Amino acid sequence: MNKIKITVMKKISHADLIEKYENPLENPCDMEVRQIFISDGWEKPEGLCQSAWESMSSFVRGLSHGAENFYNGWMKNKKAVMISCNDGFRPVSFLIEVID
Repeated sequence: MNKIKITVMKKISHADLIEKYENPLENPCDMEVRQIFISDGWEKPEGLCQSAWESMSSFVRGLSHGAENFYNGWMKNKKAVMISCNDGFRPVSFLIEVID
């Protein structure tokens, strides 16, 4: 089984949506750009947001078991995917790739 590297690539914040729709949160997201997590393919890495894990876990499991070329050539690296968490107010983009 392959180890998987999960890298925080970008964080976006939609201030207009937050102001209009979201109740104030004490700590809405603590991911940092360039932060790296390593997964064995099954378990959520310590410190990774649960919501983000739910968005990416099927891709992490697939890559860890040898799946590649998701969506017929979507990624330049066939052993990687780019996924965003499901937070509509401040989505975070993650590069998920097989560690060779």
